[in-house]
Amino acid sequence: MSTESVLRIVWIYPDLLSTYGDRGNMLILAHRARMRGIPAETYEVRSDQPMPSTADIYLIGGGEDGPQALAAQRLIADGGVHRAVAQGSAVLAICAGYQLFGHSFFAKGAKYAGLGLLDLDSDRGETRAVGELQGEMDPRLGLPPLTGFENHGGRTHLGPGVSPLARVSAGIGNDGQTEGAWHGKILGTYSHGPALARNPAIADLLLRWATGADSLAPVDDTWADALRAERLAAASV
Repeated sequence: MSTESVLRIVWIYPDLLSTYGDRGNMLILAHRARMRGIPAETYEVRSDQPMPSTADIYLIGGGEDGPQALAAQRLIADGGVHRAVAQGSAVLAICAGYQLFGHSFFAKGAKYAGLGLLDLDSDRGETRAVGELQGEMDPRLGLPPLTGFENHGGRTHLGPGVSPLARVSAGIGNDGQTEGAWHGKILGTYSHGPALARNPAIADLLLRWATGADSLAPVDDTWADALRAERLAAASV
């Protein structure tokens, strides 16, 4: 890995979990860091490689049932993500990656053990959730409304050890009422888009957590704001 002065961003298992442009989350994080003069290095760690435990931010994306189950099994056996979280690293988990950070999830018609890093369990819903996703973020995070695209068959049930990331105003999210979850420096969401293109404030929150900064220098978000306005309007139609 790199020196301590460089922000280290790891994309977990892109060979297994990478749908709907989730790689964009890694690119956006690195770009927003560099725009502020923060050196950033990105690492794509495949499922046949050991997971480093000393990076600053970890990203995991969505995927199909088989790869999701395999990813969970390998991450549990590896233990690197658990060590990273214990050391204070930040995490953004999307869709299937979000589910596998919980205690359990369903894939290929069977129940699988998750990483247990978020107090939640996921099962199958009666219908598939597809379309625009929108919600009011937990006010403690100080973030503007969430916008995203969801495409999943799961329903996620939160335990007392996590808080909902948002309250749903459009779409399904976890269960039609809440969307995503967060605890400590771990954020989970069903939002694709990619999530950080639609929600750059979440990217900046992760950067603040990773660097320990109370605030970040402003950047030009003209295009991001235009995208957000368009998608928020689309979800309200």
